[in-house]
Amino acid sequence: MKWEGQRESENVEDARGGGGGGGGLPIGGRGLGVGGIVVALLASWIFGINPLTVLGLLDGGGGGAPTQQAPATDSHAQDPGYRFVKVVLGDTEDVWSAYFKRGGQQYPMPKLVVFRGQVPTACGTGEAAMGPFYCPGDRKVYIDLGFYDTLRQRLGAPGDFAQAYVIAHEVGHHLQNLMGTTEKLDQARKRVSEREANALSVKLELQADCFAGVWANLSQRSKGWLEQGDIEEALNAAAQIGDDTLQKRARGTVVPESFTHGSSAQRVRWFKTGLQAGDLKACDTFSSATL
Repeated sequence: MKWEGQRESENVEDARGGGGGGGGLPIGGRGLGVGGIVVALLASWIFGINPLTVLGLLDGGGGGAPTQQAPATDSHAQDPGYRFVKVVLGDTEDVWSAYFKRGGQQYPMPKLVVFRGQVPTACGTGEAAMGPFYCPGDRKVYIDLGFYDTLRQRLGAPGDFAQAYVIAHEVGHHLQNLMGTTEKLDQARKRVSEREANALSVKLELQADCFAGVWANLSQRSKGWLEQGDIEEALNAAAQIGDDTLQKRARGTVVPESFTHGSSAQRVRWFKTGLQAGDLKACDTFSSATL
């Protein structure tokens, strides 16, 4: 992925403070590391539509008002991982701004917060162990860059475009928030059984995967910056974080009715659907007869 020298978004906040910092892609050094953190990460994927939902924060069950966040700094401005995130977010801004403009609309850009360990959000306290997440309450994507170590080393999904896919998926949740889909689904989940709520969550997550595929299509058309093997990196990442694969890794068994993000095959399929179509209209997972 030829990302060096591309435009960097100005909508990235560095909440990591002044110390530390790693270099290179994938991000080296601290990482998420220990097995307990990985188990917590897997649990957040397996049991929730959004890691914060697992803690009841989106429904007001313990989130409360966010505490004051430390001022954003740019002390890691030359950190390649930080710059990479800014480039990818910048490209999603370009792609979706142009897409919305064609429909006579303006694209309200999300912020992306790079943090370490914990971070206050409008949805409650975010934890690195949750993995990357989107908070509809403040329209921000949150990521601890150590997650990319976990993606590469423990989940078997290396590569810069695998990392870009993760950001594009979270921005996909921002699109759903703008469209009103997230709020409608949150309301619907309160009226149905747990099993039915999980099924709705799967459709939301697969749609975000499809949106990520649409971004990849449109981004490549405009920049031509993808290289051989990049798409395969994204597809592999989608497969490695499928509910069935994560459940097998975490506990050795698979419980389909507990899926909240979709199986590996489903996640790959919907990313491919968006990639091939290059149009958000192809991503109606809610009306699709089969996932």
